[in-house]
Amino acid sequence: MTSKNDMLISVIVTTYNRPDALTEVMHALLDQTDRNFEVIIADDGSAEPTRQAILPFRKTSRSRGPQRFVHAWQPDDGFRASAARNLGVFASRGEYLIFLDGDCVPRPDFVARHRLLAEAGFMVSGSRVLLSEQFTQRLLSTDASAPVHSMGLPYWMMQRILGNANKVVPLLHFPDTRLRHYRSVKWSRIKSCNLAMWRSDYAAVNGFDESFVGWGHEDADLVLRLARHGVRRKGGAFSTEVFHLWHRENTRATESENRQRVEERMRSGLIKAESGLSAHPKPEDRIET
Repeated sequence: MTSKNDMLISVIVTTYNRPDALTEVMHALLDQTDRNFEVIIADDGSAEPTRQAILPFRKTSRSRGPQRFVHAWQPDDGFRASAARNLGVFASRGEYLIFLDGDCVPRPDFVARHRLLAEAGFMVSGSRVLLSEQFTQRLLSTDASAPVHSMGLPYWMMQRILGNANKVVPLLHFPDTRLRHYRSVKWSRIKSCNLAMWRSDYAAVNGFDESFVGWGHEDADLVLRLARHGVRRKGGAFSTEVFHLWHRENTRATESENRQRVEERMRSGLIKAESGLSAHPKPEDRIET
């Protein structure tokens, strides 16, 4: 295995028909201080405007930024985030995976901080700063005056006072110590919008379970199976914070059904997803580099 400092990291960015937010995220990924990573856009069936938004970044990345920039697309057949992320991992090459949502803007040291926290036998769960609707709309407009991903703590303290951000303290950096190790894994408290793990661990549980469709708890199921595989949780807060752009909530019609499935899994002892990473490539998968 390559040393932690030299390993390629794959950032898997999930998106669906929100090219304005995705563009902000891609700009932030181009500004990373750590260059030894690749970006895989895991696209859950977005229309042509998203592809057009991605094209300039695929070209730019060859001279600046990540090692590779890949667009992995699947047909639009409803909310299938699990399948999109599996496709993204299939298209990736890194030993270490960071899952990031296409509306979560990382800070310039996001990849570097995740590399610092990477530890054998652990997954790293980060957290997010929620941005207000008005602030998000201003940020995504053409007259946005500054790249907020690079703004410092005083700027964000002011946004907190103005009500544009829900918290600011986690933007402070705390060192990597054993205090980040959780005694147990609580699946209900971990979100895949900022989640990292070793590729070998992800493959061992066959990735996300693609039987989870619609909104909700596919990330909880993955974390539960990883824990059964022996992977412990490590806190990424106060190190890997991202800025979550405001959006209308997705329909939660499937939440109770998916939650019930996770609770059943808690009793079953299942580790490997029956339909997961190994299902790729599928005939309809499209990968553009």
